[in-house]
Amino acid sequence: MGLAALLLLAVGYAVQHFWLSRPEPVAVPTVSGTSATVTGGSPTSTGTGTTAPHGAPAPTVVVDVAGKVEHPGLRTLPTGSRVADALRAAGGALAGTETDSLNLARVLSDGEQILVGAPAGQGAPGVTAGGLVSLNRATAEQLDTLPGVGPTLAQRILQYRMTHGPFRSVDQLRQVPGIGQRKFDDIKGLLTL
Repeated sequence: MGLAALLLLAVGYAVQHFWLSRPEPVAVPTVSGTSATVTGGSPTSTGTGTTAPHGAPAPTVVVDVAGKVEHPGLRTLPTGSRVADALRAAGGALAGTETDSLNLARVLSDGEQILVGAPAGQGAPGVTAGGLVSLNRATAEQLDTLPGVGPTLAQRILQYRMTHGPFRSVDQLRQVPGIGQRKFDDIKGLLTL
């Protein structure tokens, strides 16, 4: 009897484990024009931001899509959207425009500018004609081009800039978590305000 009860408990546990670990559909954000609609639940956008299923505002990012696109300007997208989503929201690149310099899979950060059709490292507001990266105007993608600065550290620099305002000197970069003296010495000659 005890063995049968133990076997019955083991089968019940296996069925429960199987049922709870089955795959479930995941909501995927879709973008249309200047507003965004998130599928799944009932969130919709009115152009002033996306609303969550319970009426609370869902997190959004506002980006400036500029350059060779059908409809340049500000776009409000759900948090977690990618450069490709912003490009679609702006109507796509104009015919014949190269987008190879853009990382279309990169996750957007609030307040950044996506410049479509500019050669890599040229013509972008965060990079000077001399190739120096501006701490106060560079996007995460432009900061990521610096030696030893990856996507995570680039986001920390942007977060520091949003929290503390514009950098007043290049030396202030040392206050960003993850920028040690050695890394700072490696990149300070590539930076400007």
